[in-house]
Amino acid sequence: MKNYIFILLGIGFISFGCNNSPKVDPDFDSKLSNPDHLFASLENLTDVIVHDIFSPPVASRVYVYPCIAAYEIMCKGNSDYKSMSGQLNDFEGVSDPEKNKSISNALAAIRAFNVVGGSLVFSEDKMKTFTDKLYGQLDSIGVPKDVWNNSIMYGEKVAQEILNWADKDRYKQLRSMPKYTITDEEGRWKPTPPAYMEGIEPNWREVRTMVLKSSNQFPPKTPPEYSLDKTSEFYRLTQEVKDAVTNATKEHKLIASFWDCNPFVMNQTGHMMFATKKITPGGHWMGIATLASKKSNSNFMQSIENLTMVSISLFDAFISCWDEKYKSNLIRPETVINEHMDPTWIPVLQTPPFPEHTSGHSVISSASAVALTSLLGDNFAFTDDVETKYGLPERKFASFFNAADEAAISRLYGGIHYMPAIEDGVAQGKKVGNYIVQNLKTKQ
Repeated sequence: MKNYIFILLGIGFISFGCNNSPKVDPDFDSKLSNPDHLFASLENLTDVIVHDIFSPPVASRVYVYPCIAAYEIMCKGNSDYKSMSGQLNDFEGVSDPEKNKSISNALAAIRAFNVVGGSLVFSEDKMKTFTDKLYGQLDSIGVPKDVWNNSIMYGEKVAQEILNWADKDRYKQLRSMPKYTITDEEGRWKPTPPAYMEGIEPNWREVRTMVLKSSNQFPPKTPPEYSLDKTSEFYRLTQEVKDAVTNATKEHKLIASFWDCNPFVMNQTGHMMFATKKITPGGHWMGIATLASKKSNSNFMQSIENLTMVSISLFDAFISCWDEKYKSNLIRPETVINEHMDPTWIPVLQTPPFPEHTSGHSVISSASAVALTSLLGDNFAFTDDVETKYGLPERKFASFFNAADEAAISRLYGGIHYMPAIEDGVAQGKKVGNYIVQNLKTKQ
């Protein structure tokens, strides 16, 4: 990951308009506070994450820090909301805006979101293209020059403070830690076809959590013991995966594809191989948080609260899940089936490059559902169109947990997880989500 990128204060204003609007709009603050500007920034960040091919755990990190930066700024202008200072691990909050200087909290929050996000991705050019256009649109609203400059400067100051905090989460140290080592021990994970990629983020448990006390605070049940005995529980579970793919209905395959969310799928045609980029599972749930915010007519403050709570839930859920993945280090169904049952068997989905237990989709989806349900209520029906831009039809859900449960079972339909990874993952995710909701308060 590159070093932090900032446009120098004073010089930076030139790059996106310098507030040359001919007339001040008396309703400028209301127009700046339209949450659509926030949603556009998030959608762009997701597009860049897809382009840069970040793994699911790393993508959760790219989402969480921009959201926290924007949330903390919005709290400064809303006495009904509570800072996360002292509630997130090692987080002491951000500076107050300078007294006697008028600012737009929404503009400052948007600036902070994009500066932090731009500092955590690779494609600076794509971020700049988007922000140049966005700031041009915001500038055309007719914002007083002093408010514009003060807001941009404050947003950049908070962004730097958040990035300083992020710099201590041990992510950088992970870049130099040992990679996953393949062993000949039976039942242990090994790379899967067609790309046989190395294990992703084997040390992710070392990243500082947001709310959880530790990566292993909520360990799931131990997976069934590996065995090729046809009377064993493990063999039965493997046969269940094999049969699920063999007997998959059109609907099951559609569900599997809808929740695939594999950021880097290798496609093979004869001797040719090419990659397809997709949204991460965390990106899918950030999209759900966006559409839920729109449906509930959430204002800017409520929307950033929704996004921030989901991003924190995703972040801690990935750490909790990855702690177990490389601890139990369980072999994937595809490997067992190909080596001991049917060498020609192929799962519906491409098997992701990391150990099996527990299912990441099950853990992070359940944690996200807890967060959104706590904010927007149970039985919140919605139409999920997040995947339409990737060529998949929309799907309707009666609640966030309805969506999370489908995301979980999709991994069986896709042929990439045994049922215990799904069921135990759901339980693990709910524990993570409930702990976050109970210990992270956003309202005064």
